[in-house]
Amino acid sequence: MSKIFILIGNPDSTETFDCGIADTYEKEAVAAGHEVRRTNLGDLTFDPILHKGYKVIQALEPDLLKVQEDMKWADHFVLIYPLWWASMPALLKGMWDRMFIPGFAFHFHKDGMGWDRLLKGKTARVIITSKNWAIIERVLFGDFKNEIGRAILGFAGYSVRITEIGRAENMSEDKKASWMKTITKLAQKGA
Repeated sequence: MSKIFILIGNPDSTETFDCGIADTYEKEAVAAGHEVRRTNLGDLTFDPILHKGYKVIQALEPDLLKVQEDMKWADHFVLIYPLWWASMPALLKGMWDRMFIPGFAFHFHKDGMGWDRLLKGKTARVIITSKNWAIIERVLFGDFKNEIGRAILGFAGYSVRITEIGRAENMSEDKKASWMKTITKLAQKGA
């Protein structure tokens, strides 16, 4: 059994499809015997702005320290968020900007030749929901998965798998039920 940390990266933590996915994943993972922690981005209190870039590291708020602690604790990280303007919501990007800092997610070598991935050996499942079909988004705007999959989580050492759920806003109840079966299977496996 795995230790799983679920983060809903949608600032709206009320009744959204993203929350429904997280609810299903959490329930089924716990039922399968996994240990689960969960956080809703919209419930966190932190300043998402790097006021001085990375020239000065801002002290992290308690909520960001807790997310770091949960990420270090977990074997498997599940991130669920909506695609907005071919990217993640700004608040989620602000969380990464503030929290993924040297000493937590990575450590640059002193000679400037590479870095250590401090979260290596962990796995991640990223579930991205979008209003449009994923293929249309990619054709029109490029690979929106690269930012989270390679440049953020992969950079820190995660082995990342991405699930894209298109047409999320106009999905039929039958299609939603089908997706929840898929989510159930992933949760049971801790994948």
